[in-house]
Amino acid sequence: MPKPSIRRPFGGFCMMLAGIMTVASASSHADQAVEAPIPADVASAVRLPAGFSLNVFARVNPGEGYFSGPRMMAFGPDGNLYLTTGMGGQVLMLPDRDKDGKADETVVVADKLNAPNGIVFVDKQLLVANQDGVVRLEQQGGKWPASKAQPIISGLATGGHTLKTIRQGPDGYLYLNVGSSCNVCVEQDPSRAAILRYTVDGKPAGALVTLGRHAQSAVWASGLRNSQGFAWNPQTQAMFATNNGADMRSETRGGRVNDDIPPEHLNQIESGKNYGWPHCWGQRVPDPNFEGPSGFCDAMQPPAITFDAHSTPLGITFLNQSGFPKDYQQDAIVALHGSWNRVNPSGYKLVRVKFKQNQPVEVTDFATGWLQGNAAWGRPVDTLIGPDGALYVSDDRSGLVYRIRYQGK
Repeated sequence: MPKPSIRRPFGGFCMMLAGIMTVASASSHADQAVEAPIPADVASAVRLPAGFSLNVFARVNPGEGYFSGPRMMAFGPDGNLYLTTGMGGQVLMLPDRDKDGKADETVVVADKLNAPNGIVFVDKQLLVANQDGVVRLEQQGGKWPASKAQPIISGLATGGHTLKTIRQGPDGYLYLNVGSSCNVCVEQDPSRAAILRYTVDGKPAGALVTLGRHAQSAVWASGLRNSQGFAWNPQTQAMFATNNGADMRSETRGGRVNDDIPPEHLNQIESGKNYGWPHCWGQRVPDPNFEGPSGFCDAMQPPAITFDAHSTPLGITFLNQSGFPKDYQQDAIVALHGSWNRVNPSGYKLVRVKFKQNQPVEVTDFATGWLQGNAAWGRPVDTLIGPDGALYVSDDRSGLVYRIRYQGK
């Protein structure tokens, strides 16, 4: 296996500062919520709607520093839960052979990978998105750990928002996010701040079909600062992606930073559309401290719905295959990883996105309790419905994987 890069997701911090300094601010800013100890009774600490219960499915080493610990998840054709550990460099399998709702052991599928984040099974083969490309992990005699990491997609941009997520769409193509290199800037690389599309064998298949001497682009949608979570509405096959807005912005030119802007987005992703970053946010609101070309914001695709500013929406899953009540079946659950730069933290919870006529209409709290005041003991990352109809949630701060199910009143 290739040795992992030690490059951090915010390794481009100097570039990010350039965007931050476009606002002349005298206000103070905090880091992420202070780390609190994990409660002895986790099930009671997380607050859920009536009829729902939570248990700890697995305990995984949370690692050290940012973005190390349980990250993105997928269920394999063997029925087992697989997850990545980001800067921890590993892919793990968490089997529950006796079906008691708790992992029996932690199996190392691969280690020393290059910041693995996204994970997906395609034709029963395990693909993992490293920060610089996608690899296929091959078993050794039908067992893990992997004997080989075969490159499928190479040369992806790294640094800045460097963690990549990979999913297979209902059209059979692979979709991959590449975050921005900075907080606010004009990217020179068109593959950054974008969602890319590839064939299953790694060939670019972007929105704009090119002919002749020009190489085919992989860019499917642009203007997306950091869209690590995406899923498809099972009713319409429409793609919805979470997106993290820019930090430390003001609604006035040269004004003080306002912690309540810009809102985070849930976007309906369409081929060839631009979603506003770095010049606009929300319902085509221009950033007065980073103005774009004339008409840029008028042409952007506005979000389908928004979340609290800086709450960091990541993983999203639709609930049509869950064991949740009927009125949940058309909705989605989104993990809000939590803010890192607000005086008063936001996020650190799961929210329910209610859909009506296949469009999001309301965001309500679903699971809370990780954040208490300015301290938080957990940071939800990804959400996924298992074969048992339960909701599985990864948490890279506590190192826990939760299992949430509905048991009725």
